[in-house]
Amino acid sequence: MPGILYIVPTPVGNLDDMTFRAVQVLNEADLILAEDTRTSSVLLHRYDIHGKLQSHHKFNEHQTVELIKDRILGGMNVALISDAGTPGISDPGFLLARTCAEEGIEVQTLPGATACIPAIVSSGLPCDRFCFEGFLPVKKGRQTLLQELSSEPRTMVFYESPYRLVKTLEQFCEYFGSDRRCSVAREISKVHEEHRRGTLGEVVKWFKEHEPKGEIVIVVAGAPREKKHRKDKETE
Repeated sequence: MPGILYIVPTPVGNLDDMTFRAVQVLNEADLILAEDTRTSSVLLHRYDIHGKLQSHHKFNEHQTVELIKDRILGGMNVALISDAGTPGISDPGFLLARTCAEEGIEVQTLPGATACIPAIVSSGLPCDRFCFEGFLPVKKGRQTLLQELSSEPRTMVFYESPYRLVKTLEQFCEYFGSDRRCSVAREISKVHEEHRRGTLGEVVKWFKEHEPKGEIVIVVAGAPREKKHRKDKETE
């Protein structure tokens, strides 16, 4: 009888955000796949989890996915975790989940931590409808995507490195307008969690004067409806 692939979210900051069910699944799994075994070992040690650990990251997932699939088909229960948050959301996980689903293997994703939901809910911007863009392309296709998103009416959520934050905010000012509302969430669920809210122009000015550090989530208001309507009329 085939085993199960469990996709297990892990805390994005405070280790106390781990769920009881996540601890149970990791304890009972025959194999735990981790994005970085050194990072995950800290979490597993905290919760006294001693399962077999194997690396599974973007540089080796194409080479290992078939082997893992065969192990699950052979009856092994496998749990997949990333360094932080839910695997598959801007982290390795999609390829393995798709491969197992196509093979008819049961894939169970536990509800749990992810950085984008706390960031958008805390932003004060509309969160009834939003689009998640993750990390923007660093070079190829970046400008084209930003141009397309300039007329997106939904609230937009992006992940970004602190080293590229100012440049990205400057580009948002260029394509979206410096008066567009935004919120930059930093170090979610950690001791120094911070939410910097205002217009894009105000927020980029702040981070030019205060060096950003830690994990970053940018939330940007959608385009005003009149702007979208005007663009639609121009294409008729």
